[in-house]
Amino acid sequence: MLEQLVNTPTIDIGSRAMAAASLRHEVLSNNIANVNTPYFRRSHVRFEDLLKQELGLDDNPLMKVVRTHDRHMPIDFRGKARPVIEQDTTTNMRLDGNNVDIDIEMAEVAKNQLYYSALATALGGQISKLKSVINSGQGS
Repeated sequence: MLEQLVNTPTIDIGSRAMAAASLRHEVLSNNIANVNTPYFRRSHVRFEDLLKQELGLDDNPLMKVVRTHDRHMPIDFRGKARPVIEQDTTTNMRLDGNNVDIDIEMAEVAKNQLYYSALATALGGQISKLKSVINSGQGS
């Protein structure tokens, strides 16, 4: 019973999203560290679009989801989406073959930090709710 209470889709998705944000930070840091390396190609992390596909929330018209209540999860939860590192080979900024734009990378770091912080707050709130439920059950 306790395992079912703790291993919820919300906690699983939140923890996977935090892991993706952490990996994204490493990838962005690597991009920044190699801003002056000739022929270096920037990389990025894909996760959110993969999660949308997993949850059936992508733009596929055959995958329309109907919720009967606002608090229902609109998914057939499988928990398989994982972050993927991809190299950007489509852009070429400089003559030396490097495609890292330091301004874009720094903006992405700031965005990712906000994303990670929001995820940590949301996940912490979910865990606090579970703790409250567990503690209230111990008193009876």
